[in-house]
Amino acid sequence: MGTGDAGNTGAAVAGRPFWQRQRPSGMPHQKYRPGGDPGVRLGVGRSWPDREITEAPLWVPVDLRDGNQALVEPMTPERKLRMFELMVRMGYKEIEVGYPAASELDFRFVRVLAERDLIPDDVTIVVFTPAREDAIERTIDSLEGVRSAVVHLCVATAPLWREIVLRRDREELLELVASSARQVEKQSQGRYRFQFSPEAFTSTEVDFAVEVCNLVTGIWEASPERPVVLNLPATVEVTGPHHFADRIEYVHRALDRRDGVILSLHPHNDRGTGVAAAELGLLAGAQRVEGCLFGNGERTGNVCLVTLALNLFSRGVDPMIDFSELDHARRVVEECTGIPVHPRHPYGGDLVFTAFSGTHQDAIRKGLDAQLTPAEPGQVKPWQVPYVPVDPADLGRPYDRLIRVNSQSGKSGIAHVLRSVSGLFPPPDLQRDFAAAVQVVAEAHGEIPPPVLWTAFRELYFFDEPDNRVEEWVAGDDGAYEARLRLGGVPVTTRVSATDPAADAVELIARATGATGLVRRTAQQVAEVAGRTVQACYAEVAVGDRTGWGCATSGDSVQSIFLAVLAAHRSLRREPEAAGSGADVVLAALRRHPGRG
Repeated sequence: MGTGDAGNTGAAVAGRPFWQRQRPSGMPHQKYRPGGDPGVRLGVGRSWPDREITEAPLWVPVDLRDGNQALVEPMTPERKLRMFELMVRMGYKEIEVGYPAASELDFRFVRVLAERDLIPDDVTIVVFTPAREDAIERTIDSLEGVRSAVVHLCVATAPLWREIVLRRDREELLELVASSARQVEKQSQGRYRFQFSPEAFTSTEVDFAVEVCNLVTGIWEASPERPVVLNLPATVEVTGPHHFADRIEYVHRALDRRDGVILSLHPHNDRGTGVAAAELGLLAGAQRVEGCLFGNGERTGNVCLVTLALNLFSRGVDPMIDFSELDHARRVVEECTGIPVHPRHPYGGDLVFTAFSGTHQDAIRKGLDAQLTPAEPGQVKPWQVPYVPVDPADLGRPYDRLIRVNSQSGKSGIAHVLRSVSGLFPPPDLQRDFAAAVQVVAEAHGEIPPPVLWTAFRELYFFDEPDNRVEEWVAGDDGAYEARLRLGGVPVTTRVSATDPAADAVELIARATGATGLVRRTAQQVAEVAGRTVQACYAEVAVGDRTGWGCATSGDSVQSIFLAVLAAHRSLRREPEAAGSGADVVLAALRRHPGRG
C-alpha cells in the first residue's frame, strides 16, 4: 500500500495510548443515540449478575408466525405442518402457530390442526392478533374446537410507534389496550389463556411498559391458577444485553400480580447479541423465551432456540428439548424455510465440530483419547475435550467431522483421521513422515479426504503391490514359515523363523538386492482393520544413511513383522532429501478419488 498513513486520515485523537492508532472514521455516528434507558433505576441495584440459570425456561418456537412472515416465500400449509410435527417430536409444549387474521392460509392452518385433531393433549398452541376488533374476532374464531390455546394480543407501545404509526398519545394507547383486552376476554368465554406483548418494549419508557402490563393483567385477572403471559419483545434490538437485563429485572420487580404472570422474552438479533440478551433476561427473572429454530426471523432473525437450549445443555442443565437428532431437525428447517443454516452456526452448522488447525487437532485427539478411560463406578464421566464443548454424539453427529485435513493440519490430526478410517495409529516419527507428504499436496490442492489418506498410506508403507507382495504363507511343523513372494518383481521363496522374523527379512533383502539393512526399531499394536482384529507392525529400516518406514497388518504377528521390514525397505526408493517425499503418491491417490480427478 506504500508508505505513509493507511486507512482513515482524520486527526489522531489526543490522550490515547501509543498502541491505539485508530482515527475518526468520518461516518455520521452523531445521528444515533447511546443505548440503554436512563429511566431504568433498579433501586437496590442489579441482582441478575449474581445468578445462574439452573433450569430450562418454557421454550416457545415462533417459526410458524414470526419466522414465517420473514420468509421471501412463506411456508405452504404442508411445510408448516411438517415444522409443527418436528417441534412436537422434539418436545416443545407451547408453539405459536400463526396469525389467523393476517391471511386465509394462516386461518386455515389453525383449522386443519383443530379439525384433524393434530394437537397433542399436552401441547398448547398460540395464535397472534393485533389490537383490532375484526382481527381479534377472526383470531378467536380460528380456535373453535382447540382444547388448549393462548390468545396473544400485541400492541406497539414505544414513542416512535405511538407518534408515527398509531398516532396516539399514552392515554389513547391505554384505552386501545384496555378495550382490546376486554374483547379478548369476552369473546374467549373462559376457554383460553392470554398473552400480551408491548411491542418494541426495548424502545418503550419502562415505567409506561409496566403501566400497560399491569392494566392488562388487571383486566384479565391474572392469578397462579390462570396465569397471563407478559411477553417483552426486543422487537428491534437497540441496546446491549446488560441494558436489556436491567429492563427485565425492573419489570420483574414492578409488576402487579407477579405470581400470576409468566414473564416472557422475545429477543431479536439486530446487534448480534440476541442469545446473550435472552440468557441475561432469564437471570433477571424471565421464565419463558420465544424464538426460532436456528434463528430465522425478521431482519437478522429471532433468537435461536437451538443455541440457547444447547448452551444450557453444555453446562449440565437439561434443556427439556430433545436435540439428539440435530442434523435431521436442521434439514427439516432448511427444507421448510428455504434458508440454509450457516456452516458456523452454533451447534448445528456443518463446521462447528471441525478443526483444521494442527494444534487444535492435536488437543482434540488427546482429549478424545482421555475420554476413553472409564468413569468411576456409579459416576458419569464428564465431557472434557479441548475445543469441543459438547459431545457431538449427544446431538447425533459423528466424530469423523471433528478433524479434517488441509494444509493447516499437523501430524496429530492426520494420524487421527487415518486411525478413524483405517484403525491404525502409527508411531510419531512415521506420523511425521506421512504428514510431510500430505501437507505438500494439501497446500496445492486443498482438503484431503479420509479415504485418500488411507489409500496413500497403504501405497507408501505397505508391502502390497504387483511387484512386491506375498503369494503364499505356510506354517511348518517346526514353528517356522515358508513364504513365497515377489520382491521387486522377482519370485522368491524364503524361510521365516518365529523368533526373529525381522532379521530374516533383512537377510532376504541382502540376498535379493545386495543391500545390508538395519532394523532400527519396530512397534506393534492390536488394531481393528476392515472389521477384523489384526496385529499391526511398524518398522523403520536403515540402509547406509537412508531410512524408510513400513507397515503391515496380519492375523499372524510373525508375518506382520516380516512384511513391515520388507515394506520399509521398499519405501527407501523415495528421495530422502526431498521435503514431503511421497507427495506424488498422495497426489495420485487424490486424483483417483471420486470428484477430485
